[in-house]
Amino acid sequence: MIIEDAILEINPNAKFVRRGSDLDTCEIEWLEGTSEISKDDIKSKIAETEYKRKRVSEYPSLGDQLDMIYHAGQGGDAFQKAIKAVKDKYPKG
Repeated sequence: MIIEDAILEINPNAKFVRRGSDLDTCEIEWLEGTSEISKDDIKSKIAETEYKRKRVSEYPSLGDQLDMIYHAGQGGDAFQKAIKAVKDKYPKG
């Protein structure tokens, strides 16, 4: 998915088929008039966006993040009321 993600970061409308898993040796067929993107440009985009892939594995789940916001009281009145209503309806334990 990393190669596909990089291509779509460069051109969100790109249509293509990739054959092979390694960027250096894979074949990329550009479809429906999509202009070819060089493998060097794809490699650059992969390197440029590496921080995103690293962050995803380190962040707490979205549920945990929302729970942190709720318990810190930082969600705003509407958020706090909505979450509290669910927590009250389905208490722990």
